[in-house]
Amino acid sequence: MAIASKGVAETPSPSILNALADPVMVIGKGNKISYLNLAAEQFFQASISTLIGQSLDTIIPKDSPVLALIEKVRNTGNNMSQYDVQIRTPRIGAHILTVDGAAMVDRPGDVVVTLQQRSIAGRIDRSLTHRGAARSVSAMALMLAHEIKNPLSGVRGAAQLLEQNSDVRDRELTRLIIEETDRICALVDRMEMFTDNPRIERKAVNIHEILNHVVRLAKNGFGSAVRFTEAYDPSLPAAYGDRDQLVQTFLNLVKNAVEATPDAEGEVVISTAYQQGVSLATPSGDGHVKVPLVVCIQDNGEGVPEDLRAHLFDPFITTKPGGSGLGLALVAKFVGDHGGVIDLDRQHQKTVFRVMLPMMDGENG
Repeated sequence: MAIASKGVAETPSPSILNALADPVMVIGKGNKISYLNLAAEQFFQASISTLIGQSLDTIIPKDSPVLALIEKVRNTGNNMSQYDVQIRTPRIGAHILTVDGAAMVDRPGDVVVTLQQRSIAGRIDRSLTHRGAARSVSAMALMLAHEIKNPLSGVRGAAQLLEQNSDVRDRELTRLIIEETDRICALVDRMEMFTDNPRIERKAVNIHEILNHVVRLAKNGFGSAVRFTEAYDPSLPAAYGDRDQLVQTFLNLVKNAVEATPDAEGEVVISTAYQQGVSLATPSGDGHVKVPLVVCIQDNGEGVPEDLRAHLFDPFITTKPGGSGLGLALVAKFVGDHGGVIDLDRQHQKTVFRVMLPMMDGENG
């Protein structure tokens, strides 16, 4: 299958690339397009013969992060990814994408660019939705704090007074009132954590120290019957975060994983890695935040039902009998407050929660 190239060497295996659902382009010197597959033709809503030979900055904005990523790949020779990139033109409209750039070893200066519309870019978009949904709980929490917690303190005090002059049988009832009152107050306190003004004290933290602490808590409590496997990258740099919030984040994720494992032969695998070149575009579009630290928590349970996957991080959504549905919503908020991303995946019949966090560097020190 021949592809028009206007004097540029033909890219091998075009039939394979044309079978891909994601747009793929080869960008040469001067940022000219030397190849694109059919998905890219459809994405840009122009024919291949029209696009081949054009400079990429004639079909996307000249200040697009895509062009900056291509230049970085070309200069460093490293593969790079950038998430949450917006491309907006009058012809194609607005799209939120993951952009992957890879240097071609056999053709110096050429960069293969893949635009992913339905992978992690969509998940990040949903993550922002989850974050907004979590924040919407804040107004409800403020109302509950004022309208419910104050009267509950009166109910609790009255029950304590009754308890002083009650027999054993009545004392069981007053104790039940007190315990249930405390439980409701604790639930409201948890909801107050969804405030729009997070109290976060960020500094350099050792992510492995945090994970070791979480595993130690799990092994001595809710995860005593589960096998834990830890696969850490010892060269991982320090994360830039709030230690207490990160402990709570990973404790919730590990507890969720433990509860998802089968009763027999339950296993939770916790791993860390450094992913080169991963960044998120800032909401303003004038910069990006590097999130190279990756923590994966994997369980061997049955997985999340397909109809719940898109809403798993929403408040009050739960698969557990008697669950409040606030644990994963709180996790999504904490990760978002750190400038990171949380992602749910399914690999080899195993559920994987993947958290990407910023590292400590000179810019945020």
